[in-house]
Amino acid sequence: MDSLETREFGTKKPRRSRMDIIHDMLAAIQRKGGMIKPTHLMYKANLSHQLMKEYVNELMEKGLMTEGIDDKKKVYVLTEKGDAYLAQYRKMVEFQDAFGL
Repeated sequence: MDSLETREFGTKKPRRSRMDIIHDMLAAIQRKGGMIKPTHLMYKANLSHQLMKEYVNELMEKGLMTEGIDDKKKVYVLTEKGDAYLAQYRKMVEFQDAFGL
């Protein structure tokens, strides 16, 4: 089995791309009303703690999300720029689907 693919019910399923992981993280925050606890983000985006931290740091540096406090607990908050990323990502997926790609 190729290291970049996993087996599922006899078919090969490609691993998520970097863009897909970023989408999954930002969409998880959006679905939770714009803020999410770190542990919930890790589970909703299906990431290891280490990988989640790496992506969180990058997304915060790029202004797609920020860190905040809610009820004395750390949360990640979706920014307007993160919301715009999700909108553009959806358009890209629709474009690919329109051409069967």
